Amino acid sequence: MKKIRLALAPGLKVQFSDREQALRKVEEWAKESTRLPEVVFGPEGCGKTAWLRQSAVLLKELGYHVVYVDPLRKYFEAYTDVKEVVRRLADAAAEALGEAKVKLASLVIDVTVELIKRRRKKVAVLVDDVFQAVGLNEAASYVKALLGLIEYPPRSGDSIVVVVATGEGITRREIGRHRWADLMPMWNMPRDGFKQLYDQIPGEKPLFEVVWKAAGGNPGLLAWLYKTKWRSDSVVKKLIREKRIKAFISKLGDEERELLRRAVEDPDVLYTREGIPLMERLVDMYLIVDTLPEREPWFWAGESPSERDPELGVGKDVAWQTPLHREAVKRALEGA
Repeated sequence: MKKIRLALAPGLKVQFSDREQALRKVEEWAKESTRLPEVVFGPEGCGKTAWLRQSAVLLKELGYHVVYVDPLRKYFEAYTDVKEVVRRLADAAAEALGEAKVKLASLVIDVTVELIKRRRKKVAVLVDDVFQAVGLNEAASYVKALLGLIEYPPRSGDSIVVVVATGEGITRREIGRHRWADLMPMWNMPRDGFKQLYDQIPGEKPLFEVVWKAAGGNPGLLAWLYKTKWRSDSVVKKLIREKRIKAFISKLGDEERELLRRAVEDPDVLYTREGIPLMERLVDMYLIVDTLPEREPWFWAGESPSERDPELGVGKDVAWQTPLHREAVKRALEGA
């Protein structure tokens, strides 16, 4: 399979690294079709977009007509011989930003129908961060429309693969209320794969072990660290400011604040009756990932985290998105 190159940071392109298990999952879907739309969620910056773009190339090589759309970035890729599909996507992407987001999101369904009608037997549709484009109120309806492509295609074909990537806790809960999709978590990169990415970064840099303990395998945070010349303290301050963690903590009562302090050491304390309301707010702030399933490969889109890893902030059922997210909360608590 041809490995794509992606921009890790301005002026720095790297080759797609690792994610072997996640790509094998795509091969499994390609052999059998997806019974439901596969909605893959995970930490911000964990590499969902890179995986989807590499998956588009993989599916192309497996004989699929592939449409990949990222509405928020007004970006698409279309691997098909149907020029009309490419033209319609290009016209939508050229619209003003707000209009382009919604048009691209809805057009994905239309052009997929067009491909099926034109007797393209193997069709794949990959959609990135679409729920931020269509809005929370439309998220479940959008998934149901994707499900319709699988259950009621305009013409019979050999196979259809439908995959959506999201990081949103609220949206994920909304979709989970229905049985219109298969929700599947993706985690940060495993150690060896993250090392492959780290090795591609030029110039002087901290030892790999230091970077691993800070980013926990998250390529998005690796890019942040590189852009700040490896000043992890700057990244922590940026997280505190952008996620408004100080304001969040100031609104907590004494009991919740104490629970949050305990969660810094062991995130599983949130997976209790008294901790779940706080846990859900932390999920919505993109600080933790909750209700992690068993670590069997069947449950995961790719490699799963360790059963428990206190050093990286990973528990059995709940995990901090990265060690630096945990450090940001810890720092804000100390200053409260």
